[in-house]
Amino acid sequence: MTREIKVWDPMVRIFHWSLVAAFFFAYFTEDDFLSPHVWAGYAVGGLVLFRVLWGFIGSQHARFSDFVRPPREAISYLKDELKGRAPRYIGHNPAGGANVIALLVSLAFTVITGLIVYGAGECAGPLSSWLCNTPEWLPEAGEEIHEFFANFTLFLVVLHVAGVIWSSLLHHENLVAAMWHGRKRIEEE
Repeated sequence: MTREIKVWDPMVRIFHWSLVAAFFFAYFTEDDFLSPHVWAGYAVGGLVLFRVLWGFIGSQHARFSDFVRPPREAISYLKDELKGRAPRYIGHNPAGGANVIALLVSLAFTVITGLIVYGAGECAGPLSSWLCNTPEWLPEAGEEIHEFFANFTLFLVVLHVAGVIWSSLLHHENLVAAMWHGRKRIEEE
């Protein structure tokens, strides 16, 4: 017999879809619309800070202690998943957990370098009083690093989506729908 249980709390789901919207908005406005790009970047930064906090005080499956595993466990899980015999997890599997952490770190570096570029290159934002009128190389180097992390984040998003699709097919469940309504099925004896 199967039944559904709540897995993803409303805060995780709101965070997830808000982050998707803010990141892609920032990514696609980067050269042409500086002000909306900056505000979307602030939103991403606030969301990342929230998620880190929620990773310690949130519901069971939102906590880092529920899904952060050693790298060898994530690699072992990936090997089993590629063979089609990975176990199903109610929350994040070890590979998904590693991807979540990589995404949060990459997003944090994207935001921090964006703040440096904005402060040094535009003399604006919260770091402007420290970075305005710094040597020209700083905003240029910051821009290169900022773009690297934005593109690396996009790469991690592609891996995340591929993993969601693969796991959904492997375990015969719709993980995208689960992130909308928050429920997943469990088997009962």
